[in-house]
Amino acid sequence: MRDRQRRYPPNVESNSDAALNDGDLDVVKRAQAWANDFVAPRAEAWETERRFAREAFDSAGQNRLTGLLVPANDGGEDISVLGLARVLEEIAAVDFSIAFSLVCHNNLAGAVGRRPNGPLRDSVLPGLVEGSLVGAFLLTEPEVGSDAAAIAVAATNDGDEWLLNGEKAWVTNGTDADVLSVYAQTDSSLGHRGIATFLIDANTPGVTKTPGYELLGGHGLGANSIRFDNCRVSAESIFQPVGQGFRAAMEGIDVARVLVGAMCCGMLRTALTTASHYVRDRLAFGSRLADLQGVRFKLADVATDLEASRLLTYRAALTLQEGRNAAVEAAHAKKFSTRVTETGIASCMQVMGANGAKRHHPLPRHLNAARLTHYVDGATEIQDVVISRSLLD
Repeated sequence: MRDRQRRYPPNVESNSDAALNDGDLDVVKRAQAWANDFVAPRAEAWETERRFAREAFDSAGQNRLTGLLVPANDGGEDISVLGLARVLEEIAAVDFSIAFSLVCHNNLAGAVGRRPNGPLRDSVLPGLVEGSLVGAFLLTEPEVGSDAAAIAVAATNDGDEWLLNGEKAWVTNGTDADVLSVYAQTDSSLGHRGIATFLIDANTPGVTKTPGYELLGGHGLGANSIRFDNCRVSAESIFQPVGQGFRAAMEGIDVARVLVGAMCCGMLRTALTTASHYVRDRLAFGSRLADLQGVRFKLADVATDLEASRLLTYRAALTLQEGRNAAVEAAHAKKFSTRVTETGIASCMQVMGANGAKRHHPLPRHLNAARLTHYVDGATEIQDVVISRSLLD
């Protein structure tokens, strides 16, 4: 029984993996090996140095993890929604920042890969797939949080060119990004129907990157602000035309929320594994900590929350994969997963006593990251809006 319990937290193959094809499973195994071999020994240093983990990104490219949603004909892996969720769960089990950085990049690469052949696609897709170009998604603004329809970065038509002015905030990968997917308002009188998306080289004159934010954790995200001051781009830079930019952003939000849920499952799984191993070996008051009922029941609660989180998350992922509306399911998954992951990691640290706060294991880093998950891809309160609307409107 003891050996069975030791294997339990990392063993997540029973339900979600049964729905994966062989190609998806190969990528999941490759991602797991890469995270354990390359990311794990370096993750704490990246956090201590408070910087974007560019070498991790380069290594991910070498391990074919930067074109996960790109068609195979273009050199990508073309994996399913379930496959992507499992990949991110495995990477986040080691480090959330790297996982979130990769999902932002892969979502952009996938969107470019779905575009018809043309100069814009041809100029950036190969670099995004191989990881030599880092992609970033620029939607949020300093004065506009979750209300994406109210963005104020302005795109003014000037003949065959456009001038961009304004500031974007909370840009994941922003400090080192090469390709910027920028959502801008072309006509404020049109509201969300005036939003277009531009694909811009980060070295274009008029683009200014700020240093990375000082955060409680997650510095490997390279999150920052990016300003546009009379940034002049060609008409060929339009990625989503006027009237379609906002819809494109919203279509991806449910997937993003499911993927955050999957990453939370990875972090919580690691916390449960770490704490379980610790209390089995730690002696106190003449017996193992694992023999104390208070400790056992606290970990049992975490295990239940992990199971519930995975079921909500992968149910929503499967719904998306089948092409059905998953807005409410995604909201449930993100709301529940972020909440139980933060409290669950704290519980796992608590049963380890003061040693739970030491940074020679990943739990303190995961706890800080778990707090950040409450804000990304729609704050918890936005999930409540979605859920309550489905009940009452």
